[in-house]
Amino acid sequence: MKLIVRKIVTVAIAGCLAVNMLPQAVSAAAKTLPFDDISTSYARDEIIDLYNKKIITGTSATSFSPKKSITRAEFITVLDRLLKLEPVTSPVSPYTDVAKSAWYYGWIQAAVQLELASGTSATAFAPTKPVTRQEAAVMIARGLKQTETEAASSSSYKDQDQIAGWASEAVASVSGLGLMKGDETGSFRPSNPITRQETAVLLARVLKQASWASELETKLDERIVLGWQYGQTTAQYQSNILKSNVNTLSPRWYFVGSTGAVSDGTDAALVTWAKKNAKKVWAMVGNRSDQEATHQLLSSASARTKAVDALAALVIKYGLDGLNIDFENVAPADRAYFTTFVTQLAVKLHALGAVLSVDVSPDLGTDWTEAFDYAALGKQADYIVLMGYDEHYGGSVYPGPNASLPYDRSAIKTLTKVVSSKKVILAFPFYNRDWSLNSNGTVASSAYVSLTEQNQLLSSYAMKPVWNSTLGQYVASYTKGSIKHTIWIEDGRSLIAKYRLVVQNGLAGVAYWHIGGESSDIWASLRNAEKYEDYNFDSSN
Repeated sequence: MKLIVRKIVTVAIAGCLAVNMLPQAVSAAAKTLPFDDISTSYARDEIIDLYNKKIITGTSATSFSPKKSITRAEFITVLDRLLKLEPVTSPVSPYTDVAKSAWYYGWIQAAVQLELASGTSATAFAPTKPVTRQEAAVMIARGLKQTETEAASSSSYKDQDQIAGWASEAVASVSGLGLMKGDETGSFRPSNPITRQETAVLLARVLKQASWASELETKLDERIVLGWQYGQTTAQYQSNILKSNVNTLSPRWYFVGSTGAVSDGTDAALVTWAKKNAKKVWAMVGNRSDQEATHQLLSSASARTKAVDALAALVIKYGLDGLNIDFENVAPADRAYFTTFVTQLAVKLHALGAVLSVDVSPDLGTDWTEAFDYAALGKQADYIVLMGYDEHYGGSVYPGPNASLPYDRSAIKTLTKVVSSKKVILAFPFYNRDWSLNSNGTVASSAYVSLTEQNQLLSSYAMKPVWNSTLGQYVASYTKGSIKHTIWIEDGRSLIAKYRLVVQNGLAGVAYWHIGGESSDIWASLRNAEKYEDYNFDSSN
């Protein structure tokens, strides 16, 4: 359903002031309609309103075809537009009948990524198939988050027994809300195709709900969206940031040595640019994963104080908004020292009105995280950044996801037992691993890949991704030579699943490691998530 903008041509006819005025007036009125075939449609006004709102379009420049069935692709498109979503060009799709060149590809991707629609099978979407009334009920109920309402038990149609089990709750829900109704005989006609004019009336009824219409115009909830700089020049980083939803920059500028000396890699021009573009700057402070040097730093009171003073001086000198502490491979024996260091730094930064965030890995009870006293760090720092990735890593014996949904869900649950959810930022991976497998399924090797490189592999080997709803990821395999490779894919859909955890748990925001690792389609997906996941269509509000 391509967007068609119809040019309205006004023709002035002189010399006919008294003759045939009524017919001319009727003709002129008809010419003001966006389509020639809607004047007698019961949905005429709704069609005009939705057309003017750029939600619905015609089947041609002059026709709307009100009595024609609406296809699955067309219905999804108008639902996306109603919800103010944007099309997504993600190259990862399981549907073989949705061509990337099709006008509806991006609209279907947007809906599937947000779980608003699913295929007719694991590999087919049937985009040109007419939508049945019960399918329309399911899609509109999902779109409005009305799948579990009190209205869901209230429908009683004469043909109730003909409504499919998978649609019964949705039909009851939309019926109870007055969005869809039965015919004059009291039947719902679940398997009948829904027409384009019926669809217009359905969408118009949604917009007539004042609270829903207001929700669709509501500003996005404010969350921290942090993007780390790594492996990019300042110009490259800025270019990517402008395409993104990032509001907090974290350039990798500072490293602390064993004596407390801090190396200064500040690019002052980036700070100026950030302020001009209304972005915060929380510069990253690292330890180069040097366990021995970090021990010498943390165990020495004078070295700690020297480092804290130096970091505070840098915040003042460059007008930074905060710091992001990224100390990794810290010895378990330095747990108390690390907490002391963070406590000292927090006091200094808070006196300056600056923010302190600390990066931590999920608590899996291993030596890697033993140095993090999560509860104590949570009391001192403004934010704890949970690095929700490396579930499987280069040293893993068996392959697996980089950041599955259960892994992140468990990590959040564990951390928020001791740290307020309002202080937690969940970090997403903009990288992945291409696993090479031995014949027994163990890891032969793995290659670190950006999301763009991952997508290139998917295309080059014509992989068939399969969605795993438990993991919240597509999984795909290919063979190179005699070696089997498997990738647990990170894409817009998997990242949206993780973003949903952020909303559901009331977290402070998200972070991305790292800017430049993403594929270009990711930003549309994340913008859609920011918008849709915050919608509240609770009719009782």
